[in-house]
Amino acid sequence: MQNILIVGAGNGGYALLKLMEQADYLQVTAIVDINEEAPGIIYAKEHKIPTYSDWKPLLSGNIQIIIDVTGKKEVFQELLVNRPATAVIIPGEIANLIVTLLEEKDDYIQIIDRKKMMQELIFNSIEEGMIGIDDRGIVNFFNKSAEKMTKMPREKAIGKHVHEVIGLSELPRIFETGSVELNKELTLESGTKIVTSRYPMINEEGKRIGAFAVFKDISEVLRLAEEITNLTEIQKMLEAIIHSSDDAISVVDEEGKGILINPAYTRITGFSEEEVIGRPATADISEGESIHLKVLQTKKPIRGVNLRVGKQKKEVIVNVAPIIVNSELKGSVGVIHDMTEMRGLMKELDRAKTLIRTLGLSYSLKDISGTSKQINFAIDQARLAASVPVTVLLRGEVGSGKDLFAHAIHSESPRASHPFIRVNCSALEEHLLEKELFGFEENGLSQAGLIENAVNGTIFLDEVGELTKKTQAKLLRVLREDIIIRVGGTSSIPVDVRVIASSSLNLEKAMREGTFREDFYFQLNRMPIHIPALSERKEDIPIIAEHLLVKLNQEFGRNVEGFTKEAMESLLDYNWPGNVRELENIISRSMIFLQPNDRFVEEQHLPKSMLALENNDDDEPIGTLAEQMDEMEKKVLARALKASGGNKSQTAKKLQISLRTLYYKLEKYQLV
Repeated sequence: MQNILIVGAGNGGYALLKLMEQADYLQVTAIVDINEEAPGIIYAKEHKIPTYSDWKPLLSGNIQIIIDVTGKKEVFQELLVNRPATAVIIPGEIANLIVTLLEEKDDYIQIIDRKKMMQELIFNSIEEGMIGIDDRGIVNFFNKSAEKMTKMPREKAIGKHVHEVIGLSELPRIFETGSVELNKELTLESGTKIVTSRYPMINEEGKRIGAFAVFKDISEVLRLAEEITNLTEIQKMLEAIIHSSDDAISVVDEEGKGILINPAYTRITGFSEEEVIGRPATADISEGESIHLKVLQTKKPIRGVNLRVGKQKKEVIVNVAPIIVNSELKGSVGVIHDMTEMRGLMKELDRAKTLIRTLGLSYSLKDISGTSKQINFAIDQARLAASVPVTVLLRGEVGSGKDLFAHAIHSESPRASHPFIRVNCSALEEHLLEKELFGFEENGLSQAGLIENAVNGTIFLDEVGELTKKTQAKLLRVLREDIIIRVGGTSSIPVDVRVIASSSLNLEKAMREGTFREDFYFQLNRMPIHIPALSERKEDIPIIAEHLLVKLNQEFGRNVEGFTKEAMESLLDYNWPGNVRELENIISRSMIFLQPNDRFVEEQHLPKSMLALENNDDDEPIGTLAEQMDEMEKKVLARALKASGGNKSQTAKKLQISLRTLYYKLEKYQLV
């Protein structure tokens, strides 16, 4: 840093002071003038630069440069005599020359800055992205469009290697080879597809100093192409799709004349291209009116119309939609479905569904494990139900085995050789469930439902309490009259099918609340069977656990022989709110953690959540384990329900149980 003393604060000193303040390597330590109103003195005071009326006391300081801009020879001579040995004196003429040169330099800098600013403005205004690198591959230029397409700010891109900005960039290769590449496709890390051209940068001496690329978003090109497209171009784009379709497709122009058909169209109608192209849309109609012409008149799609087309008057279903480009109608496209083929496929589908439903496991009453009085009573009732063709209603908690009882009753009944079909009444919305149960007839198509597929066999309506009253009414007719009417149909179809229903909900309460029909309830409840909860027959747990162990050994490829005494005691102590289903889940989870050589399930393998329950109230009297488990479960349910603001769906989700199970437990503990 050079310390400077300026003697003379007139216009010259003022200009020199301003210029030197901009130089980082120069420091004006003081300015001297006998006139306190001199412009340099005023400027210096405003910028906190020391000012003096006499320069003599200042020469003893650390001054490297003294500039005389007084214009007086005697001042210069006196400064020359008294200057420090290390100081340089610059006379006024040279100082003026320096001022002039610095001013010109400033002007040139401003011109250069304006040119640079203009270049930046131009480069940042164009839609194409631009990126440049130096000879090391470092990004030294990056415009606004490049920012937008790469989704990387310019500040982060500049100074980085180009592969950190665009991983697949070929600019380093362009720099090495000096070749030019035009219109190459590339997908950026941001997902934007671009077309890019790459060029080497060569200086005046012919030396490569870098490379740059100009690229454009292809989506913008496609958008521009769509603006100038016409019906002929649309035809070309559709042609490949249309000819690969197995459905018959025909396209007409805005006047209703054929312009395109596919091979499937010729197969169904028998008309060749020569007989259709350029002809009115009515050429292929045998019976009915042209849907193409209707769509061209209304500019709205029409679907599901039955027609007869072609030389053989084939029955078809037609869907036609308008082709609109830039808000202008350009024609319409129609899809023709051959009813003959569709009926054949529907029959094949029906046969496949029936086969799948009859491939389920076959259970008998012997597969129901347990020796307790409660389960034996239920088995005796089920055996009686199997011998008579009466409607059965299975009642019990979730996971207690109602589906097993239903299958066993069917297997031991005279209907055992016929289908057993299970329907989860809570799994589908009303309109879908009705079609599944009763079948449907629409648009010339018909399909049998599950009840028809179960003819001479058994249909098991699981969780019948979830049915809507409308569906209950339709099923009541099946129970009373042994007939169904398909959805959309009008004729009655006789059916011989046995109905077994189940529910974990309180149907009597549902009747009182008006959500379950009384007549439907009494028709179902002709032979009710209560399936006892596992907590009601804990003496059966060892038998059931051993039975499940055999099944799970086969599934997991294990050879576990049994349970330790401590593990079995823990199983007996637990309350089993999820019944047999929960017991199977607990045993399967325990087997997962066994080592390959382990032969017994130990207490440590059981989930910790079922081994111990905390009781935070030491003064509360201790009841049986079952009572304490119920009390703890009630508290958990109450807290979860409160935390969810009473929203039962959120409560069930938090507790990871089904909504049906939640309703059952809330009712059990009188929390509703």
